[in-house]
Amino acid sequence: MRRGIVKARREAPPAQTPASPPATAPESPVFGWDVGGAHVKVSVAARSGALADVAQWACPLWQGLAHLERAIDLVFERWPAAREAGARHAITMTGEMVDLFPSRAEGVRALTRTLAQRLGPRTLFFAGAAGWLARSACADGWRKVASANWLATAQWVATRMPECVLVDIGSTTTDIIPVVEGRVAARGSNDAARLASGELVYQGVVRTPLCGIAHRIAFRGETTGVMNEWFATSADVYRLTGELWAPHDQHPSADNGPKTEAASRERLARMIGRDAADASDADWRRFAQTWRSEQLRTIGANLARVCAAHPSLATAPLVGAGCGRFLAAALARQDARSYIDFAMLAGLPRRDGEFAEWVATCAPSVAVALLAASAAASEVVPDAKDQAVSAAGPGEAERGAGRRVA
Repeated sequence: MRRGIVKARREAPPAQTPASPPATAPESPVFGWDVGGAHVKVSVAARSGALADVAQWACPLWQGLAHLERAIDLVFERWPAAREAGARHAITMTGEMVDLFPSRAEGVRALTRTLAQRLGPRTLFFAGAAGWLARSACADGWRKVASANWLATAQWVATRMPECVLVDIGSTTTDIIPVVEGRVAARGSNDAARLASGELVYQGVVRTPLCGIAHRIAFRGETTGVMNEWFATSADVYRLTGELWAPHDQHPSADNGPKTEAASRERLARMIGRDAADASDADWRRFAQTWRSEQLRTIGANLARVCAAHPSLATAPLVGAGCGRFLAAALARQDARSYIDFAMLAGLPRRDGEFAEWVATCAPSVAVALLAASAAASEVVPDAKDQAVSAAGPGEAERGAGRRVA
C-alpha cells in the first residue's frame, strides 16, 4: 500500500487473479484503480453494477514511476479495451505517500499526470465529498485525492450497510472506518488525523516488520526482547499459521530468501537471537501464533477506540476487506459481533472462490469502479475531458460536504 524497505529490485510478477472470472461486461465497462505504493489493483465493472474482473500487481512505487508504467502495460495486456480512447477509468490512490516524491502534493500531481496521460481523456480521480476530479483539478485539489481509497470503500459499504465498522486489513495497513446511519462517520480526513484517531493503523499481514508489532514477546514461557532489525515480516507469521494465501504473498521476504515455512522459521528465530534449530517446528508455530495475538491485540485496541466514539456501533457487525480480513473475522468472534465479507456485499457468494477472494482483497478498486459505474449509469459523470465533476446524486453533494470525511 505505502512504501517499504527492500534489499533488491525485482520485476513485478504477473497479476494475481482468479483463473476463470465471470464473463466480461458487454459494453462501456468502468476500470476502477487503486494505486498504492506497493500494489496496483484494478477492477472492471459494467454500468449495471456487475463486476466482471479484478486483478492485482506488485508495484514497488518507491523505486520509481517505471514500476507504475509497467503495471499499466500489464493492465492493457489483460484488458485491451482499457487503452481505448473511450475507456472510462476511475482512480483512487495512496501511492503519493512513497518517498519517491518530495511531498504528498507532488506525489498526487506526478501520479495523476502519469495516469491521465496513459489512460486517456475519460480518466477521473476520486475526491470524496468533492466527487470526481479531472486531472487538471487535482493540482489544486490534491488534498481531496490523496490517500482517499479508504473513503471510497467506506462510501460504497455505507450504501449497503447503514450501521457497521469496515475493517480493511491489507499487506501493510489497516483501515477501521465507522458507518453510522448510512454515512461514513470517520473522525479523520487524512492520514495524520486518522493515525491520531485510530482509524488508520500501520499493521498488515504481509509487509509489516515484526519489530513494528512488538518490542518484547513470549517464547517458550519466557519474555524476551525483540531485535529492532528488518529480519522478518508479518508474512513469515502467517505462513506458519497457514492463513496467508500464497497469491497474496507478492513481495520479497526480508532477506530475499525463500518464502517457505522453513525459511520463515529461520527469520522468526533471528528476531530473538536464535536459530530455527534451537526449537521444534511446533515451538515456532506457537511463536507465530504469539506474534499473531500481538498484532490482533493492537488492531483490536484501535477498533475499540473507534467504536467508543459511536455508541450505536458497540455491537455492530464488522465488514471485513483486504488480504488480512481473516483477522477482522477473528476480531468479530472475539467481540461476539457478526461478520460480513466485503465480497458478499458486492454480490459474490462463497462458491465463487478465488474471484470473491480477490474482490474482497481489492476492495477500494472495486468500490471506485462500482461508484463510477453507478454515476455513469445515472449520467451524473459527463464525458468532458478536462473539468471537475461531481458523482453525487441529488442532494448528496450538500450532505457529503457536511461529513467529517472531506
